[in-house]
Amino acid sequence: MSAAPVWSVDPRSGNPREQVAVEATAEEADRAVRAAHSVRDALADRTARAAFLRTAAELLEESGAHIIEAADAETALGPARLTGELARTAAQLRAFAEVVEEGGYLDIRIDHEDGSRTPPWPDLRRWKIPLGVVAVYAASNFPLAFSVPGGDTASALAAGCPVVVKAHPGHPATSELCASVLRRAAARTGLPEDVVTLVHGFDAGVELIRHPLVSAAGFT
Repeated sequence: MSAAPVWSVDPRSGNPREQVAVEATAEEADRAVRAAHSVRDALADRTARAAFLRTAAELLEESGAHIIEAADAETALGPARLTGELARTAAQLRAFAEVVEEGGYLDIRIDHEDGSRTPPWPDLRRWKIPLGVVAVYAASNFPLAFSVPGGDTASALAAGCPVVVKAHPGHPATSELCASVLRRAAARTGLPEDVVTLVHGFDAGVELIRHPLVSAAGFT
């Protein structure tokens, strides 16, 4: 049985525009998660993460005309609305880059050893660490700011978590385009492209949330 095709549809006419992908099988969803899990250590470097997020913002802006054209063709939201949403998306990525560099989110606590106390205090240190692979479910009404390159993805990457995005069927071509930009940004900053992967299909989304290596999910 062949995989179901994923079509980009013109909402103004209801006519198919182009086939952009096929729905991921359970095995393909599993491979996407395992690929993301295998590169999680690459996100340990906060400097690299911040550079990645900023580069993603820059590349999204550079590809802005193409992205807005694709998103409008699939959503009919209009260039003005989508231009503002792209600016918001880039701003989110840059804001999270600043959070990564500042480091306060780690909530580091250090209690030094003190043998004079009763009972004696051991040396205790605590800080927040990444959870692991995060599944992100793209929103229907925000093809950029709450979808592949949106806030859920940006926050997970900022925390050091690789992301597998389940594309929304309302804008699959835009999702593919944005995923390619994020993967290019990763490569440009020396990170593995699989820190961001994309799958299509309802069943694939179910497989993600069931997967034992998926530690969290984000959706709007």
